[in-house]
Formats: sequence, structure tokens, C-alpha cells
Amino acid sequence: MSRTTAVDLAAALRAAGLTDVDDSGLARALYSSDASIYRVLPRAVVRPRDTDEVLATLTVCRELGVPLTARGAGTSIAGNAVGTGVVLDTSRHMNQVLSLDAGARTATVQPGVVQAALQTAARPHGLRFGPDPSTHNRCTIGGMIGNNACGSRALGYGRTSDNVLGLDVVTGGGTRLDLGPGTVPEPGVLADLQRLVGAELATIRTELGRFGRQVSGYSLEHLLPERGFDVARALVGSEGTLGLVLSATVRLVADAPFRGLVVLGYRTMADAADATPALLPHEPTAVEGLDQRIVQRLRDVPAAVVPDLPRGDGWLIVELTGDTVAEVEAKARGVLADAAALDSLVVTDPAEAAAIWRIREDGAGLAARTSDGRPAHAGWEDAAVPVERLGDYLRGFEALLDGHGLQGVPYGHFGDGCVHVRIDFPFGADGGPDRGRARYRAFVEDAAGLVAGYGGSLSGEHGDGRARSELLPLMYSPAVISLFERVKALFDPDDVLNPGVLVRPAALDDDVRTAAAPVVSRDTRPTLALAYRHDGGDLSAAVHRCTGVGKCRADLQSSGGVMCPSWPATRNEKDTTRGRARVLQEMLAPGGPVTGWRSPEVHDALDLCLSCKGCSSDCPTGVDMAAYKSEVLHQSYRRRLRPLPHYTLGRLPRWADLAARAPRLVNGFLGSRLGGRLAKWGAGMDQRRAVPAFAVRTFRQQWQDRPAAAGDGPPVALWVDSFTDHFDPDTALAAAEVLEAAGYRVQVPGSDTCCGLTWITTGQLDAARRILGHTVAELAPVVAAGIPVVGVEPSCTAVLRGEALEVVGGPDAEAVAAGTRTLAEQLAATPGWEPPSLAGLQVVAQPHCHHASVLGWSADAALLRRAGAEVTRLGGCCGLAGNWGVEKGHHDVSVAIAGQQLLPAVEGLPDDAVVLADGFSCRTQLDQLAGRRGMHLAQLLAGRPG
Repeated sequence: MSRTTAVDLAAALRAAGLTDVDDSGLARALYSSDASIYRVLPRAVVRPRDTDEVLATLTVCRELGVPLTARGAGTSIAGNAVGTGVVLDTSRHMNQVLSLDAGARTATVQPGVVQAALQTAARPHGLRFGPDPSTHNRCTIGGMIGNNACGSRALGYGRTSDNVLGLDVVTGGGTRLDLGPGTVPEPGVLADLQRLVGAELATIRTELGRFGRQVSGYSLEHLLPERGFDVARALVGSEGTLGLVLSATVRLVADAPFRGLVVLGYRTMADAADATPALLPHEPTAVEGLDQRIVQRLRDVPAAVVPDLPRGDGWLIVELTGDTVAEVEAKARGVLADAAALDSLVVTDPAEAAAIWRIREDGAGLAARTSDGRPAHAGWEDAAVPVERLGDYLRGFEALLDGHGLQGVPYGHFGDGCVHVRIDFPFGADGGPDRGRARYRAFVEDAAGLVAGYGGSLSGEHGDGRARSELLPLMYSPAVISLFERVKALFDPDDVLNPGVLVRPAALDDDVRTAAAPVVSRDTRPTLALAYRHDGGDLSAAVHRCTGVGKCRADLQSSGGVMCPSWPATRNEKDTTRGRARVLQEMLAPGGPVTGWRSPEVHDALDLCLSCKGCSSDCPTGVDMAAYKSEVLHQSYRRRLRPLPHYTLGRLPRWADLAARAPRLVNGFLGSRLGGRLAKWGAGMDQRRAVPAFAVRTFRQQWQDRPAAAGDGPPVALWVDSFTDHFDPDTALAAAEVLEAAGYRVQVPGSDTCCGLTWITTGQLDAARRILGHTVAELAPVVAAGIPVVGVEPSCTAVLRGEALEVVGGPDAEAVAAGTRTLAEQLAATPGWEPPSLAGLQVVAQPHCHHASVLGWSADAALLRRAGAEVTRLGGCCGLAGNWGVEKGHHDVSVAIAGQQLLPAVEGLPDDAVVLADGFSCRTQLDQLAGRRGMHLAQLLAGRPG
């Protein structure tokens, strides 16, 4: 069969009736990797809308001899979802629960359904889909079937293969199969398969299916006569190499009404593993291992809230279920009696339990950095051994790491004997990528031998992919390897489906993504404007923080998260933090489809980034896309003509200073129909946006006319930003009033102390450095004198705590960052201060994105609880994000983002309820889209109407 050019392939796919085909450089960059260490550029991406389009894609690929790789959410860790031909993404359109039978406890779903969406559909019936990987809020059922995903609760509910009842699949050879229990092997592929199995019964019975987490290779044990020749279950875990799932019928299980956790502390992780077998008779639904190094990584995130854990350096998280709380507590007492732990904690409060589970669920991201900040990689990620041998295996594994001079943080599903780890393989280190690949190969070969020696499996739930398929002969006999090859030949005779995986594998050290990317330094690129202080000044290292775990694709808003606001609005991979990171990685890599700072792929990917900073805290690897976007804009337009909004909205504080000379005249012009339209056209604003009115008298003008404060209380510096000064001075006046009532003597730093935020977000970093540098110089003597600096506007306050360290840097910036407080933080640290009573007051709080991500909102939450308010905290973003939401081309997405959390929360809210919104952008969005006035915390505490 002849090969085609990329253009011919896309044309052939479209000619076959496919409507969502993308062979652009942007799409190829977005889909060049999954959550693994591999980079493989596809020729085209197809997002099928229905079964017919899947079949048509397969037909074209078979006719043209083009590889076809199925992909769900792209969270595969072993390189299972990357390929050189067509990548088939089912998550965009084929994402529906087709039916749910509560009586039969079954559901039929399309392959792109996110696991959490199935749980949402099943929950009203008291049911759930049993397996739940840590990526449950973004992984798809099709992907779970591909990898035989398990997750934390597989101990109680089984693996994916234990919960699949039927599959509608098409084989690589084009045969449509409707598989389920009792499927009759009619002449063709199924009859041939049955004959093949019949000739290899001894091999299958002795080498496959030896323990629950043996998922490496094909799970042919399900084809044994005593297991009913269950082809559907046998195809689970075949990683898209045998057939494509068109729909699946899965088992649902009853969800226990009550859950509790027993958290057990041990001296080491190996000690925790030794204790695990004794806990299994208590029938836990999960027994998870957690290492203190992961917890410490979370504690290093400034805005993170880390729950208290028992004493120890290794923990077991044991989940118990029951019909009553008393039953759970009784089980917990039994676990404690058999645990032999240093210390323990019993948790029955759902919110506290959720906080502990979040640490475990973010393990893959948190473990992606070593204790000294070096990147740690997947590649040897999820090996499993029989649980009774787990402690000895962990000791051997730690010794193996030491012997190779590597670091890794083990954690995982200890109740199933499955261990996750990320390891600091030196990809791209001194000596070049070849050295890193050589050390990687040497280690994983030894690690495979270690696992095999303990009777274990190279993979315990993520599949073998490109990372481990080559190692299968270390685990299986030549007879098993030959059997796998013959099964592949029956289902996919032309090797179209996901070639290089499981059978005739690609080399495990080929196409390593991190090794291919060059180190970007000040010598090899235009001078970087930001410091990247956590990444050694290296932008490449910074963008490679993204490991692809895809938390940015999850619905984080419901749990108070921010990242990534534009993804739920568009459901386009380019609008995820991961997608943007992939494009930037490609920009920095040689020989790819994305070249240079000004490439359209880069700017398309970054266009809907709100610079909200949500990823800087919500991404477990610490990606800061707002900083990367600022760098890209800086490099793209340095010494060049910029987009119009950069000169207008990006320099708004300067225009506000001019407007303050005649605010009534300016407001009159902007408020007129013609004047407003002209101003918005000239500023690059969407005409549907209203221009906020300038204050008739700025805060500083009013402060100068104010009588000098009396008293000898401790001084506090109220730092008032440009937006508060020019647009909403009442919030600063209220803050001063509250601080004075708390016993402070308020002083206001000089007038020219702008944070430069609008210059930063539009990439005008040279100017931002001058502006912010001046402000840091003005505030440094204040903090040196022991006077705290209290900010009013969260986004600007966050600049002093965050961007100042990257844009300005140096001892003064560090001192100012350490000395800057939010109002709630300052009041919480005030001896004897008590908030006014807010008992019975209904408060809907929209924390500003920068407040939640950089500053942390816990002090505000604690203050409101202390005051007795009934608080509903919203997640997500208001959608305005300073200048971003008012620019042309962003309005519809801005409104859609507001519609995720904010607008529904205030619709129908009683008039006497308070919408708390410290951010000027948030209050502006509320006013313009909901006609509701938001209130700053200072106004609430001062008793002002807002």
C-alpha cells in the first residue's frame, strides 16, 4: 500500500465524510504527547462525531497504510496514546452516556465519556462505576478500557476489566464485533481466536492472570474455557492495538452511604507496605500508600492548604464503607488494632476526607519534582507485585535507585501491591540527551528484572505502551510473547492500530520528549525577560514542568479550583494548560511544526489564556502559563508594532492618570453613544462591553483631604493600586477604616507605586520592570522598618508577592514579597481583634483568581467563619481577567466562563445576601452581566453598602 503526504491524508479523510479533521501544526503539536515522556508527531488528528466516522477513519487508514492511534483524554503515562499517523480523539464529540438501567445496574457509554460524568449520571440511583483512577475527573471510559485502569478503589470494586460487560468494537481488520457474556465464536476472527487459545491453555493458565494487578501484555486468561471465553474482558487492556471501542456496556455497583478514612503513620513507606496485608481482612475499599516527600511538595505551594496527618514519614490511607457511621467507626477500630502504626487518625467528615484524597490524587504531578527541585519523569511508573511481597520489593527498589544515583518518590495502591513513582532521569543534563537515555534504559531494564524476580508485573494499571512493551520478554516466556503476536495478527493483520505497542515494540528510549528539547538559555535565545527562578533561568525546563497528567481538563471549579477557565468554555485541547505547554515545548524543540515566538500556533494557543495564575497553584507540577504567555508576548513584540490593546488597555494606569485631571469630562465622553463607540474601537475593546466610569475624586485625592490620623498604634502601609485609586476608591477608604478600627495607624505610600500588572499581562516586560522596580524600591524601606504592606486589589497585591520576584528580583523584591499582606491576613495576625458579627448573613464569595492562586484565600474564609457568616465559596474565574475579557474576540468566551459558576450563583440570590468579590474585574463582570454589585471584604467589615 502506498504512503501519502499529510495533505493527501487529510483530504482523504474529509472525502470519507469526516467533519473534524485537523492536520495543522497546532493540532500536531497538541497531540504530540500524552502524559508520558514521549514525543511523537501525528500526521493528522480526527475527532469523530459518531460510530460511522470512527469506521470511516479506520477504512481510510487501512487503505492508505497509515497508523491509527485511539486517544481519550490523553492522560496515558506509558506512551499509549501517541502515534505517527492519525490520532483519534473521542473525547470531543463521542462523550455521551447512551443509557443507564438502574435495575440491572448497567450503563452503556460512548468511549469519550469522562469517568466522573458517568458517576454523576449513576449517583442519583445510588450507583457508581467501580474503578476510579486519580484522573477520574478527566480520564475517559474508552481510555480506561484501553489501559485496564484500576485506581484507588479497585481493591473494593475491581479493575476496569472486572466491570466491562460488553463491547461494540471494530477490529483492526475492519470486522465489527458485538461482544458480551456468552458471545458465540462464529467463523472468522473469534473462531480463530478460540482455536488459538485451545492450543495454548497450559501457557495461559501458568503465566497469565496470576494476581490482580498483572495487566502487562494481553489479558488472555479471560479466554480460558473455565472463564467463559469472555472476549470483551480480554480486549480490556489491549491499548488500542486490537480494536477500536465504539461503545461499552459496564457494570455499576451500589455506592455505600457512608465512607470513612483511617490514616496510619509509619516510619517508612516499606514499613507501611509490611503492614498492609493485615488490613485486607477488614474489607477496605482502598489502601493507599503516601510518602512524606509528596506531602512536602504540596506544602511548598504557597496557596495550598495541607491537612494534618499522623506522625511518620510514610502513611496508609485506608478507606472503609458502611451503611452507618457507627459501622464505619467499628471497622476503623478493627483496622487500628491490626495496623501496628506509629500514629493514626480516623476521619469521618467528608470535607476532611476529600482534602486527604486530593493529596493522593495529585500524586503523579506532585511527584514530578524531587525534593531539591529537579524534574522527575514517568517511564517506570506503576509496577505491581503480590501484596505480601510489597515491603521487600520497596526496599529493593530504593536500593536500586541508590545504586543508579537516582531519586524517586514511591506511592500508590498498596492494597493491590501497585507502586507509582516518578524518577529524575537526567534527560537533557550534562552530556546530552544520549546520556540521559542510556541511564534511563539501564535503570528500567534492572527495574524490570527486579519486578519479575518478585513475581510481579511491569505495569499494574497504566499499560505497557512505549515505555515497557520492549521489556515484556523479561517478564514472560517466549511462548507468551509468540502468543501475543499471533493474537495481534488475528485482530489487526496489517498492523494499523497503535503499532509499536505490546507487539513488535518500539525501543523504549526512542522519541523521548524531554531529551529532545534543547535547554533555552540567555545565550541561545533572545534574552529572557523573566527569571524562572524555580527552573534555573531556563524557559525550556519551565514549560517541561507539564507532564501531561491533564488536571487542567478537569472540572475543578466545583471544588474551588481555578485552572483552567477557558477549557470548560471551549472544550478545545489548545485551551488547556497542557495544550499550551505542549505548543511551547514544540516551539523550543528542533524539527517540529511550531517555529519561533511569533508562530501563529503559539499565539492561537495562548489567545484564550486569561493569565489567571490558576495553573500556578492548581497544576500539581507548578506550571505558570501566565508567566510563559508574558514571555512570549514580550519576545514576539519586542521592538515591533504591538496589537492596539497593548497600547491602550495594557497601559491603562497611565491613561487613568490623565483622566483624573478631568474625570467628569472623560466620563461624559465615554458615556455618550458616539464617544463610547469611538473609545472602544480605539482601545480594541468589544463594543458589547461598557467602559467603567472613572472616580470623580481618586482615593489619593480624598486621602490628602482627610485629617491626619491620631493615635500611637502600630503603623501599617495601605498600598493602593491604580485600579482602586482611579475606579473604586471606596474600597481603599473602607480598608483604611477597618485597619484604624483594629488599632493601626494607617499610612499610604507615595502616589507613583503602580505594580505594572497590565504591562506584565501584555508582555511589555521592559516597561514593567521599570515600573515595578520603582514600586519595590519605594516599599522596601517600609518593610525594612517592620511595617506591613496591606494591599487592596488582589491581582496587584499578588504581583508584589509573585511577579516582582520574577520581573525585578533581588533582596528588595524578596523583602517586599515577604512583607505584603492581604487585609484578611493582617487582621488575622492582629492581637485581640474580633470581626463584626455577620451571623446569619448569606455570603456568596468569588475569590479573585490571583487571590486564590497566589495569595491564598484561607485567611478570608477563616475570618468569615469567625464572624458567623454563611459562606458559599465559588470556584473558577469571573471571566473578565482585567483587559483580557474586554478585548475584541474574547467576549463570548468571557461570558461563558462567568456562566460556569458566578452567574448561576447570583441568579435569584436574595437582595439582602452579599456577593463578596475583592477583585475589581470580578465586581465589573458582576455589574455588567448580572446587574449585581459586588462588595469588597473591607466594605463588608466596615458596614458600607458597596
